[in-house]
Amino acid sequence: MSEAPAPPPRPRSDRDDALVVVRRLREAGHVAYFAGGCVRDQLLGLLPKDYDIATDAPPQRVRELFTKTDAVGAAFGVILVRQRKSQIEVATFRTDLEYRDGRRPEGVRFATAEQDAQRRDFTINGLFYDPVDERVIDYVGGQADLKAKVLRAIGNPDERFAEDHLRLLRAVRFAARFGLTIEPATDDAIARHARQLARISPERIAEELRAMLTPPTRAAAWAMIRRYALDAVIFRFVRGPAAPAHPEVAAHRAPIFECVTPGQPIPFGLALAATAVEHALSRLANLANWPHVSVLQYVKAARQALRISNDESDQMEGTLYGLELLLKHTSPTVAMLKRFLARPTAPLSRALLAALPPELAVHRDHLERSLPDLEQTDYAPPPLITGDDLTAAGLTPGPLFKRILDAVYDAQLEDRVVTKEQALKLGMDLARRQ
Repeated sequence: MSEAPAPPPRPRSDRDDALVVVRRLREAGHVAYFAGGCVRDQLLGLLPKDYDIATDAPPQRVRELFTKTDAVGAAFGVILVRQRKSQIEVATFRTDLEYRDGRRPEGVRFATAEQDAQRRDFTINGLFYDPVDERVIDYVGGQADLKAKVLRAIGNPDERFAEDHLRLLRAVRFAARFGLTIEPATDDAIARHARQLARISPERIAEELRAMLTPPTRAAAWAMIRRYALDAVIFRFVRGPAAPAHPEVAAHRAPIFECVTPGQPIPFGLALAATAVEHALSRLANLANWPHVSVLQYVKAARQALRISNDESDQMEGTLYGLELLLKHTSPTVAMLKRFLARPTAPLSRALLAALPPELAVHRDHLERSLPDLEQTDYAPPPLITGDDLTAAGLTPGPLFKRILDAVYDAQLEDRVVTKEQALKLGMDLARRQ
């Protein structure tokens, strides 16, 4: 199924600005509350990143009351109100009509606040807050679930996930982010509906993965993704019968996501590289022989599955190639290590290397001793000679040039040549041997 790309994130909205919008709606005779995630975050003692408002005012009435508005989703009762520097989503209380594509309802019917709460995804997101009277309006038991640290679908969980398949990933994201236990009926429904995630556009899936696999809680998110077999749907490119599984390998190690820069956020490209390594470790007893799926295949498949950006793709590819270089060579030369350090993704490859269990990275101790010393050197100096120098010396440009220049630069990195004259002499000697 194809759908529109995920919209760009809204600027953070200010609570005081949102309160102005609520008061204006109330003064005009309407019911208006803070709604959804901002209420949840407030009850958890967190600073909401934005404030959404739910009201009984129809969209046209909202546009009449505010001078700066955008009808971003008027068909669904949603108007974006600009108040000072904030952009605040104001939605009319509604119920949803039939869902046919697994993502969006065919239409909406304006309704009461209680009916609006009942059509939302999870009880922790179905809360309203009256910022004027300072009271929570809870029609779905969300406060009790927050206190009990439970994630629960509103109503019938099979119906909630059948309506919008992206809720499968949202459930994982909320449970991981807030340290919640998914209650049994919701848990069972996620497993039953996992395959339906294939109907969601790659862009939307990638948006959710960015939000759950980059923060410090990513290990919990990844564990749930694996447990519900959502990765088999998302990463169809690597989970198949092409290689025998080695479950005993995974049984005796900590997941990569627990060990990659613990307690700190990571870039999405590194997170994707970690998913590739997790897959490899589930099938191989040792990473000395890189997995049956090559780095380029992993990266190409990630681009197809998630429509990731060029920067994210390059970051994933560079991270995996750097790790491969460190793992494949039992005794990497000084030139190899210096070339590795010069790569922009070297810190990410090293973070991934540090996350591997010792028995699968037997040369890690040596590398961890060698690399810091080399970092103190000029590990990426400008080459002493270029192709122009070889041409000026009488050589004909061609494929040989790259091999000569690479060999000469390796010698330079290892201090076997230190002047341009020495480098050019070595280059000419290599040319004569060809």
